[in-house]
Amino acid sequence: MPTDFGAPGAHLIGLIGAGIGPSLSPALHEREAAALGMRYQYRRLDLLELGLGPDRIGDLLAAARLTGYTGLNVTHPVKQSVIAHLDALSEEAAVLGAVNTVLFKGGKAVGYNTDASGFARSAMGGLAGAPLDRVVLLGAGGAGAAVAHALLGIGAGRVRVLDLDEDRSARLVDALGAHFGRDRISAGPAAGLEAAVADADGIVHATPTGMAEHPGTAVPPALLRPDLWVADVVYFPLETELLAAARAAGCRVLDGGRMAVYQAVDSFRLFTGAEPDADRMLRHFDALAAAR
Repeated sequence: MPTDFGAPGAHLIGLIGAGIGPSLSPALHEREAAALGMRYQYRRLDLLELGLGPDRIGDLLAAARLTGYTGLNVTHPVKQSVIAHLDALSEEAAVLGAVNTVLFKGGKAVGYNTDASGFARSAMGGLAGAPLDRVVLLGAGGAGAAVAHALLGIGAGRVRVLDLDEDRSARLVDALGAHFGRDRISAGPAAGLEAAVADADGIVHATPTGMAEHPGTAVPPALLRPDLWVADVVYFPLETELLAAARAAGCRVLDGGRMAVYQAVDSFRLFTGAEPDADRMLRHFDALAAAR
């Protein structure tokens, strides 16, 4: 059915990232919009399919603004580089130095981060009662920054951030340390993974490893033990190699699905001004994932 996305109350949304073909975000958003009686179209803008590098994020942002998009979700590898092309940031996005949601409003492009709230809500449900005294976080990129903020916000005692780019992890620790307390977050070299895991209650994986375009696991299975909990932010595939190994080792696990849903809930609210039904969106997600 033809839809006038320039009309009041209609929304054209995009997702910019690399290798985003398996993403469930378009269907997840569109199903919720249909349930609310909204005109809403969500398009993928895959850098790989378009033959564009991450450095072209500014061009894509400008094109979306000119062609009437309500807003965009942005994902790996442009959650941080997109910031240079925005007019303003929410307070949380500014602290994190990462954006996953861009809203075009009043002639401005404003960046938000709903990954942090999404992971916090997912962890509070999926890891309820799990010890949070010592957490190892793998990855200091856009997703890692959001997870670190969420962990500290829900009461993690100490978060140890490991990243191949030690300057990036140091910048994240400096920013969040100033916000939450410098004794609660620290950085370490990726080579220190074994020692860090040996002293941890849980691990959160927030790198692209394990995604459909980046198969593998960032944590050797030999380091996993039954008293550890393991969370992964990757959700396509939902059962990553890391989570499969963690289950086999007897660990409590949290997949990336709930984070994906809850960040979508918050993004949908920003895009439309309407209140989505989070439980219904969880059911949408489960049905979409099961149909794969």
